[in-house]
Amino acid sequence: MIGSVAIGATLIVGALQQAQAQKAGDLIIGTGWLHVAPQVSTGPMNTNGNLATPLGPMPFSRSDGAATAGVSAANTIGLTATYFITDHIAAETVAGLPPKFNINGTGTNTPFGKIGSARMWSPTLLLKYYFRQPTAKLRPFIGVGVTYVWFTGAQITNGEFSRTKLYGDTSVHASRGFAPVFNAGLSYNVDKNWFVGASISYIPLASTLTMNTPNMRNVPTPSGARVSGSSTTTVRARLNPIVTYVNIGYRF
Repeated sequence: MIGSVAIGATLIVGALQQAQAQKAGDLIIGTGWLHVAPQVSTGPMNTNGNLATPLGPMPFSRSDGAATAGVSAANTIGLTATYFITDHIAAETVAGLPPKFNINGTGTNTPFGKIGSARMWSPTLLLKYYFRQPTAKLRPFIGVGVTYVWFTGAQITNGEFSRTKLYGDTSVHASRGFAPVFNAGLSYNVDKNWFVGASISYIPLASTLTMNTPNMRNVPTPSGARVSGSSTTTVRARLNPIVTYVNIGYRF
């Protein structure tokens, strides 16, 4: 009888240990669907440049607060690596394929529709706290971290916008930098190795868009004449994306 009890206790302890799918020392690799939804607000288009007039170069400056833009949501594949420092605290890196965003005209730019596009890179490091015990099937978590954001492939794709707003071919550059990340979600342990999860993150992110037009053409002047020139236009944008992530992972 005592031997049977001992064997039963051993089996129970072993089962509990196997059920601890997220405990100190575990490394979990995950992948899944990332949905990035920017919550965009933009400042005015501020333009400074020089016009080539018959009397010589004429500097000019203008600000257009009604010419604004929005950014569409985008989907991509995410990759995560999570290391449990303790049973409750984990460090996580987040990466993925850079999503491509369409830039759409709003305000007085609305008639142009899509005016450009860009890809966003945002590798992220999170420190997360998991509630409940490692044996629990469902574990809520919260996290905070930092991301470094930069953009590639930024371009104006609307010829009419280039001709009538910028007056020529224009190169585009978006500023890069660090931003905080706030995260919360749920993890469900399917078994001792596999899990599924879902999370939502908020990134308070701002960027300055700089558009250089070195060869402006047919620029209207107060006299009615049309001249050439060059200009630089800047727009300050708050992107503030909300990122949802649905994933599956495996414990090593």
